[in-house]
Amino acid sequence: MAVPIAIGAALSLSRGWAESWRTANWSSSHLLPDAAKVPEARVLILAARTGRWKSIFAEHLALVVKPEGATSWTRYDVVGWGNPVRRDAYAADAFWYGNRPYVAAQVSGPGAATLIPLIEQAIARYPHREAGSYVVWPGPNSNSFVAWVVRNTPGFDVELPPAAVGKDYLGPGLAVDRAPSGSGWTVSAAGVLGLTLALREGVELSLLGTTIGVDPDDLAVKLPSLGKLSLLDLR
Repeated sequence: MAVPIAIGAALSLSRGWAESWRTANWSSSHLLPDAAKVPEARVLILAARTGRWKSIFAEHLALVVKPEGATSWTRYDVVGWGNPVRRDAYAADAFWYGNRPYVAAQVSGPGAATLIPLIEQAIARYPHREAGSYVVWPGPNSNSFVAWVVRNTPGFDVELPPAAVGKDYLGPGLAVDRAPSGSGWTVSAAGVLGLTLALREGVELSLLGTTIGVDPDDLAVKLPSLGKLSLLDLR
């Protein structure tokens, strides 16, 4: 685990860091098209590296939805100050601490149209929405939020990126819940130590929030800091 973290640290340092959140770029990355030109419903999970030294280890997840016929995207994040759950606090495809986002998972069409009201109901039930409930590590944090919504929205079965530190936080103590993909299970001890066994995720060992594992479904390995490396991406 130390080797990929060292490589990730070198890559992060080579990219450089914003001096503070005030000087970081939070504007639109123009990753997403104009919502008015996308007639079908869409549900997306966007991921981007976090800020400063945390970018060595972790990505930040955000939920973005657009009902059928809507002319704008709606973004949901959890942040570490004030009331944690935020709606449209940033552009839908905003840079995060100056880091460009990518689409980690998406659902389109009738399936997305069915999911959107269920997702919004799950967001309203999120149990860690009070001010002061955010914990950067091991959770509940921004990635714990997205993972909780995925796990508690029927039919929302997606694989989350392994660098989303906090996604395996299931609460204090020992807990078991379905894997985000719905194809297996996750067991976690307060987000500090955990194991996921699932058809889509493969085998993931979570240690201190970092993930290492093997994903036969995607011919991939999952490494701390570096995330998911798949042979399919070489095609």
